[in-house]
Amino acid sequence: MSDTIPVLLDTDIGSDIDDAVCLAYLLCHPRCELLGITTVTGQPDKRAMMADALCRAAGRTDIPIHRGAATPLLIEQKQKLCPQAKALAKWEHRKDFKPDTAVEFMREIVHSRPGEVTLLAIGPLTNVGLLFAIDREVPKLLRQLVLMNGVFTDRPAGAGPLEWNAIGDAHATAIVYNGRVRPTTSVGLEVTTRCVMPVEDYDRLLRGAPVLDAVRDFAFDWFHRRAPMVFHDPLAAATIFEPDVCRYQDGLVQVELKSDRLLGMTHFDPKALEKPHRIAIDVDPERFFKHYASVVSA
Repeated sequence: MSDTIPVLLDTDIGSDIDDAVCLAYLLCHPRCELLGITTVTGQPDKRAMMADALCRAAGRTDIPIHRGAATPLLIEQKQKLCPQAKALAKWEHRKDFKPDTAVEFMREIVHSRPGEVTLLAIGPLTNVGLLFAIDREVPKLLRQLVLMNGVFTDRPAGAGPLEWNAIGDAHATAIVYNGRVRPTTSVGLEVTTRCVMPVEDYDRLLRGAPVLDAVRDFAFDWFHRRAPMVFHDPLAAATIFEPDVCRYQDGLVQVELKSDRLLGMTHFDPKALEKPHRIAIDVDPERFFKHYASVVSA
């Protein structure tokens, strides 16, 4: 299709369930040309196995999957385990993922299709930070960079000023924002937390396709706790194909690196002279849920 969008996904799938929910969306979306998947943070091999299991459940064995960085650049790993991997025994998947192949794979893909690739990063930014540090041309060659990352405006109720992906590797986060990819779109926690669905409703939505059955298996503990489903990563992905689900503001994002207590905090300046970054400032949850359901249930 002429309106397909080539997407490269970098993910910490296997911790919170929204990564698997996001991958299912990408696998189901008719306009998504999924070029490859890279995994990041603790136990990236198990995360790669999970990504492969979901792809196979969707009938896709053609998508390259690469194991990325297991530890942040400088700080201690906050996310050492991949708890959802215990459901892997139920699903066919590859096990032979070589270590540390993700960054070079990403580099090759971006160079092979200059100006075409959308890089979607929905975990800590170690892989992307390494990519940008190793090859300064990559930010110029991307079509766009889309991140589920940061907190920029109002703080979500009950949440502090820090967001998990941003603080998971604060130094890599700073490298990525300093890469000045134009455009860089960040969908922050204060916006994604407005897209919440009761677990019972999401469980009903998951019925009907093998890839969604796999998501349900990986999310068993999540559903068992009756935790609400917050669509952090799927919302970021949806802005690639349906950008009007959110409203945006341009400005400059900077990352806190001097304070140990606030390491990785994101600061947004809409009045900066240079405005290379775009943040989501609002979302239409009803429109988003209608769009998401139409894609995964098609």
